[in-house]
Amino acid sequence: MELIQSFSVDHTKIVPGIFVSRIDTLGDQTVTTYDVRVKKPNVEPAIDVAAMHSLEHIIATYLRNDPDWKDEVIYWGPMGCLTGFYLILKGNRPSKEIYELMLNAFKLVDDAKDVPGAAAVNCGNYLMHDLDKAKTCANEFATYLEENANNNDIFEYPKTERLVTDEGQQFFDS
Repeated sequence: MELIQSFSVDHTKIVPGIFVSRIDTLGDQTVTTYDVRVKKPNVEPAIDVAAMHSLEHIIATYLRNDPDWKDEVIYWGPMGCLTGFYLILKGNRPSKEIYELMLNAFKLVDDAKDVPGAAAVNCGNYLMHDLDKAKTCANEFATYLEENANNNDIFEYPKTERLVTDEGQQFFDS
């Protein structure tokens, strides 16, 4: 099997940030998947699973209610490695164009009094939420985004040279 695109990113070099992960055309619609990387992989501890779940609920609710963005949002959800989220939007925008959206989304977590949809009738694991840890994580990431707003490294995947064999196999030159 071919290695999928997200596993081809050198996770030893990526920093927290907002990256274009992939661009797809579905019929006549272009959609972009963004890698919203909150933690440095394999260096920082992963996001607490209950905090991740709460962040998913709060930010998904915000995105799907934002008057300027709600019609563009296809998906917001956690990465399996618990270091960030994927956001899928209609269209094709560079990462910098969704910076304010992501900054505002993570900042608004601090104002949350509860986690939307955190009831048995709305959620498949309604007891697995931690609003306090979600707030801490969101505050750290929002501060990081603000401090690094002019740093292109938070908007572009790290560049790596790949050696390609005659048979077409690719290897990272790290």
